[in-house]
Amino acid sequence: MSEFEQEVMKKLDEINQKLDKILKLSDASRAAPIAIPASETAASVYSPPASSTTPGATNVSPSEMVEKQKEIEKAVERPPVEGRRVCPDCGGTTFNTVEDKTQLLSAMGGIKIYAKKNICKGCGKEVP
Repeated sequence: MSEFEQEVMKKLDEINQKLDKILKLSDASRAAPIAIPASETAASVYSPPASSTTPGATNVSPSEMVEKQKEIEKAVERPPVEGRRVCPDCGGTTFNTVEDKTQLLSAMGGIKIYAKKNICKGCGKEVP
C-alpha cells in the first residue's frame, strides 16, 4: 500500500474506534440523553436516533464491518494483468532474461546469437 493509503486506513481506524465508543454509549444509555461536555463538539460525539434502527436488522459495529470487507477483498482472486508474463508456480511477474546457450539462432562472422529464456526471480523456474 502507498503512504497515502496507509494514512487513510489509519484515519478510518480512528473513526471506527470513535463510532464503537459512541455506539457503546448510546446502547448503555438509550433512555437517558447523553450529556456532551463543552469541550467536545457535536461532530465528535453522535448518538443515532432510536428510529434509525430498522426492525430485523442486526447491530454490527463499524469495525466489524470493515474487517468483513477486508476479508472479502482478500478472498477475491485478482486476474493477472493482460499482456504481462506471469510465473505459473508463484504468480510472480519479475524475471531475469538470460541467453539460452542450448539454442543457437545464428552465427555470422564469429558472432553467435542465442535464444533468450526468462527465469522467475521469485522461485527460479524457467518460464517460456
